[in-house]
Amino acid sequence: MQDAMFSGVFGALTTEHRMNFIANNLANVNTHGYKREALAFKDTMAYYAHDEIREPLMHLRSDPLFPEPKNMARPRIAVSQIDYSQGAMEFTGNALDLCISGENAFFRVQAPTGEYLTRNGHFVLSSDGTIVTPQGYPLMGNGGPITIPQGTRNIVIAGDGQISADNVNISRVDLISVENPQNLEKLGYNLYKPRDNVDVAEGDAYAEGARVEQGFTEKSNVEVVTEMVNMIEVNRQFEAYQKLMQTSHNPDRAANDKARKRVG
Repeated sequence: MQDAMFSGVFGALTTEHRMNFIANNLANVNTHGYKREALAFKDTMAYYAHDEIREPLMHLRSDPLFPEPKNMARPRIAVSQIDYSQGAMEFTGNALDLCISGENAFFRVQAPTGEYLTRNGHFVLSSDGTIVTPQGYPLMGNGGPITIPQGTRNIVIAGDGQISADNVNISRVDLISVENPQNLEKLGYNLYKPRDNVDVAEGDAYAEGARVEQGFTEKSNVEVVTEMVNMIEVNRQFEAYQKLMQTSHNPDRAANDKARKRVG
């Protein structure tokens, strides 16, 4: 198989991965607090021995001793990154809708498998008065789940996270800052957790300037037009790689046919 065939295959595979990311971004364009994902690529080179020779041995002969370096480049996925830029604030008027003003800050929620971080500030009240996510995961405050007393008529959540029920302070929303959010990985339901074998430095997001806005939710930071343009670009790239593989395959097939005729 020719090297062009390998390059076409690797290129098609990388564009397939990129298309998966674009499709996931578009599917979550209306998900509260969703952060878009992007792929970065790099070329990997196949080196030959003469590629390491930088200068000819001029004292032996006048012409270069070795041919010019020729490297074969094949695309590979270098890294996938999450774009943590702030999404737009959308007014809802719901007392349990919260929006984080500030990047690198997260709510902490308690799931059955442990504590996780999230930017989704759309919360509801459970039957026992606990503030939970739509999946039923309690929002953490002062180190534990936040429970609103039964019969409360007015819930006010200040910018510093202080929660008052009918003018009585009951808790404070935990707002966690992460020094390097790229050390987090996405889970289902818009949750994040530290990557395996990686220590994530956490701090008090309020002390770093982050605020909580009541009655608002953070919209996804996905730009639909940009993602659609990226999708068209990826489709055309995939078609180009298909043509490359087909063009590379035709001479091989013709050579095989001629060899069979000679043997026959």
